[in-house]
Amino acid sequence: MPQPPVQSAADRAEAATPLFLLNRDDKLPEGAEQAAALAQFKGELDQMAITPAGVLIGAGDGDEPLALGTAGAKLPEGDYRVAALPKGFDETLAALGFALGAYRYDRYGKPSEHPVLLIDDGGRAEAVSREAATVGLGRDLINTPAEEMGPDALEDEARKLADAFGATVKVHKGEGFAEEFPLIHAVGRAAAIEPRLIELEWDGGGEHSFALVGKGVCFDSGGLNLKPGNAMALMKKDMGGAATSIALARRIMEENLPIKLRLLVPAVENLISGNAFRPGDVFRSRQGQTVEISNTDAEGRLILADALALATEGKPDRILTLATLTGAARVALGPDLPPIYSTEPAFQQRVIDAGTRISDPLWPMPFWDRYGSYLKSDIADVNHAADTPFAGSITAALFLKRFVGDIPYTHIDTFAWVPAARPGRPKGGDVLAMRALFRALREQVAA
Repeated sequence: MPQPPVQSAADRAEAATPLFLLNRDDKLPEGAEQAAALAQFKGELDQMAITPAGVLIGAGDGDEPLALGTAGAKLPEGDYRVAALPKGFDETLAALGFALGAYRYDRYGKPSEHPVLLIDDGGRAEAVSREAATVGLGRDLINTPAEEMGPDALEDEARKLADAFGATVKVHKGEGFAEEFPLIHAVGRAAAIEPRLIELEWDGGGEHSFALVGKGVCFDSGGLNLKPGNAMALMKKDMGGAATSIALARRIMEENLPIKLRLLVPAVENLISGNAFRPGDVFRSRQGQTVEISNTDAEGRLILADALALATEGKPDRILTLATLTGAARVALGPDLPPIYSTEPAFQQRVIDAGTRISDPLWPMPFWDRYGSYLKSDIADVNHAADTPFAGSITAALFLKRFVGDIPYTHIDTFAWVPAARPGRPKGGDVLAMRALFRALREQVAA
């Protein structure tokens, strides 16, 4: 097992290499001037320079709490300590940035050692490393190719999580599954690994009950509406909503939030064979609504609809979906900003505010009901995808909202991927919005 990236070790601290996190206008430490000039170090975000005085890391304007992630990502193995932070910088978030930057995905290569940040506070070191490990779990799930992260492997991950925290797992699959969850079965029936719905329950006590639903499309070829090759290349990440949900569930359980948690992960592969579902097919969902299929490459909302129907049967206080649902969200907001929809404006704002504080940003989007007419079907209760290029993320969210009734509902349309490395965010899979959601939930149950 690799050692935690943030530790408390007083006996090693004196020999640790000092780190200076500096804004553009901050004064350089004594003895660093010449080396900084040779490296053209100007304090820009993600800049780094090694000098006789220690390692200089740029913080830019000082508005990126995870700026120390540059050191975690770029420094070699060894012990380091923080010698200076910009004025007002949060020490815990700085350490978390280092830990998140130190993440390495080395499943298929030689394990690489990461640098270690030594801090004085043992409790803080443990908390930061625990949070980073949970983010790392989600990143690992997304980064693993579909050959080894199919629906069966997601089931195994849920079982390991349940064993670790005393939760229970029930997996719906096999005989009778097509009748019980028609939409999930339709999407996944063409794959060699059978579709399933993974259900984990954990009782942390307290008054709040919470259903968490994560999209688990372990690979998406587009089905009969086949994706072009360049659009299929990253489709191992189409289970990013499931990975983020699993990571959030772990955070809730490891921090013992007083919540009754129900995690639901519909897990499928959207592939092609002689029995693949087709455009024009109509299926009766678990909830009872008939759904016309217009595009087999809009499969995620279908599997979520059946999972949401099951979630509502437990009458939770809140339902949340996390899904890599639409390209339209990326066109509108890019890879960094997952849109958040909610029938609870106060909770939506709580999540956004938490994300702003800890550099896990989201952007509010509306359930704009007028666009519901874009989902009209001539032969069924609803068409699952609009026949217009307009408002693609909103119409997908509105489709999901049909399956939750009057239960408070929040939906996040995540990208689950970092296309270019930034401080605290290595290139690859990532559990965007997970940290913001956890803090918002923790704040609410404590209120």
